[in-house]
Amino acid sequence: MSLTTHNKRHAPSAVTRHSLCAIAVAAGLCAAPAWAQQNNTNENAEKEKGKLERIEVTARRTVESLQETPVAITSIGAVELGEKGISVLTELQQFSPNTTLQTSRGTNNTLTAFIRGLGQQDPLWGYEPGVGIYVDDVYIARPQGAVLDLLNVQRIEVLRGPQGTLYGKNTIGGAVKYVTKEMSGDTEMNVEATVGSYNQRDIRLIGQVPLVADTVYLGVGYANLNRDGFGEYLLSALPNQDKENYNKDLWAARLSLEVHASEDLFFRFGWDKTEDTSNARGGYRLLPSLLTDAPVPDSKFDSYTSLPTWNKVELEGYNWLARYNVNENLELKYIGSYRESYSPTNIDFDNTPLPIFDVPAEYDDNNTTHELQANYMGADFDIVSGLYFYDGESCGNFDAILGVLGQSLGAPGLTREVTGCNNSESYAAYAQLNYNVSDKLSLSFGARYTDEEKTAFVNNGLVFDNVYPYSDWIDGYVRPEGQLVPQVLGTDTDGDGVLDAPAVQSWSRFTPRVGVEYQMDESMMFFASYSQGFKSGTFNPRAQINEPGVNPEVVDSFELGMKSDLSDTLRLNVTLFSYDHKDRQYIGVEGDLSDPTALDQRLRNAAETAAKGAELEMTWIASENLQFDAAYGYIDFEIKENNAIPPLIGLASTPENTFNFNASYFLETSFGDITFNANYYFRDDYLLFETSDLIQQDAYGMVNLSARWESVEGDWYGGIHVKNLTDEEYLTGGYDFVTRDDDGNFGPGLGGDTTLIGYYGDPRTVHLTLGYRF
Repeated sequence: MSLTTHNKRHAPSAVTRHSLCAIAVAAGLCAAPAWAQQNNTNENAEKEKGKLERIEVTARRTVESLQETPVAITSIGAVELGEKGISVLTELQQFSPNTTLQTSRGTNNTLTAFIRGLGQQDPLWGYEPGVGIYVDDVYIARPQGAVLDLLNVQRIEVLRGPQGTLYGKNTIGGAVKYVTKEMSGDTEMNVEATVGSYNQRDIRLIGQVPLVADTVYLGVGYANLNRDGFGEYLLSALPNQDKENYNKDLWAARLSLEVHASEDLFFRFGWDKTEDTSNARGGYRLLPSLLTDAPVPDSKFDSYTSLPTWNKVELEGYNWLARYNVNENLELKYIGSYRESYSPTNIDFDNTPLPIFDVPAEYDDNNTTHELQANYMGADFDIVSGLYFYDGESCGNFDAILGVLGQSLGAPGLTREVTGCNNSESYAAYAQLNYNVSDKLSLSFGARYTDEEKTAFVNNGLVFDNVYPYSDWIDGYVRPEGQLVPQVLGTDTDGDGVLDAPAVQSWSRFTPRVGVEYQMDESMMFFASYSQGFKSGTFNPRAQINEPGVNPEVVDSFELGMKSDLSDTLRLNVTLFSYDHKDRQYIGVEGDLSDPTALDQRLRNAAETAAKGAELEMTWIASENLQFDAAYGYIDFEIKENNAIPPLIGLASTPENTFNFNASYFLETSFGDITFNANYYFRDDYLLFETSDLIQQDAYGMVNLSARWESVEGDWYGGIHVKNLTDEEYLTGGYDFVTRDDDGNFGPGLGGDTTLIGYYGDPRTVHLTLGYRF
């Protein structure tokens, strides 16, 4: 299913009003400016009423029709986001087959992403994602804060399959692209308020001001998002803690300056900042504690903790763009960015009021990117080419506090402290040629060469006390001066046997793409392609010895697809795929797995896997007012080589089948237009971890309902949205530090307790939105 602004089935006035809502997803900064659609769309809407529309995408870095782009894409437009009340990125997984987008375990703002079973679950510094996140072609490198606020979102594109040629490293599963719209027109402002379940209270303000008519525009956006917790901390070992669990407390702001210097020259400068002070998420104990009074809670959103409940994510970024149309054939573009993030967090792994297995941690990242593009369009061919530079620093520290175990050994406590950095500098050159052999047959050839150098160090060791990252992490705590644990990964530059500099290792990859497309007629295209992608080589951020880095993961993918408009009202897109996934990076525990102190871990290229599957997306416009959409995904997984410890047993967070069905009905009334939406989403059963079946999610289905109203004048709008109508309980993450004997009985694991923890998706919620444009 390809979702975007289905305005051609509405009357002109309805189109105008619906297209005014450009929703900001991710952190929920909602954009509803009146410049969200161009006037020519409105002029053509009446004559195209009740028919399929042309959907434009930029999957191949140029603007093309979705139906003529030989890539598996789901495009979700601003109108659908508004009609369905979508405010967070994770909801988009419902509409894209074989896609998982979920909030990572103990946070509100860290993203876990898988497409076709390819991604990355561990967000620790040094581990690279498998799904690339892009905002106007700016790469968002780290999962912390990857749930972003956006200004004036035009659409979101989910690209499935490796994107190693045009997008580069860390896109072995695919990419998620946020596309915003350039400003034009007069001064516009929009104020929106939302109230809902669990005392939800959101305010959003967005607008634009032309500083120089039709030439220079200032865009502004601000959002303040608040909600009480879905549950609470039933017990906290520390006094005066906020006991809300799964709450939200976030603000975000954006500024954008656009300069239309001439018809051929355009500049954009942007700034954004987000601060999320929502509490750390406490997990749900699936087993009662062996060491203290912490039974299984009644609510999936209740927990216990011995850590502070505060949590913080700070994000700030700058981006800039220059675009020059040299002539009608050649476009030159420069895209640059700088981003930084800092996140101190409290992760209580055992979720009891005792320090059995607590992990206070810090993440500190920054990166700079520069990209030069030259795009040429000839009579029978077009070329997309560019040079790319990335310089990123990803650092952090965590203290794995095993306090109860330390006290049993006669010490004040016990902590394994790990600190370090895993930094990357990479250069790339790429080009892709699309050549029209005839009116029906086209060939595409692409390649990218990437050269990457990584430097890393790790400090790792035991401290026989309970240690926190800095003084006053908990009230009254004073951290000892100096470095508490030795450097274990790095380089000995002077030969004295002591590591005193980072380890250095380089990798280079050539990632090709070859494709053939056959346009059978105006309404049907077939395509076949081979593409390759890679996830960067890296060093083990939890290393305990001076181990070498691991090579990049490589995915070779084959696709066969059809894109068709079978009539003016029925669209059917089908993709078949298969891939081989080599040199999979896996970290595992060595030694006695039943030893509660076992933390000896190694990172290795440990496995090779393969998968094949199918994806189907359908849109049927049954009448001028009624539309149906469906999406189905299937994946079959195979393990070809398995040297991981413990061994791989399946795909993480990837069900064999996913299915979505959506119905929308448009009603014109004397007091405005109303769009009704009903959506059913099904996910088959799935594992939470690739190496363990201790935590599994059974198959489940979810129902969402929405009704959105636009006033006759188009200045007022509102909506009521019901999410998870039947209040389904479904796992999105967890921890499994337990042992299990041959009879299925659970025993203590790391830290000495039965730490089997689940994190759950949102319960049933209802929210009401009211907005005014002026």
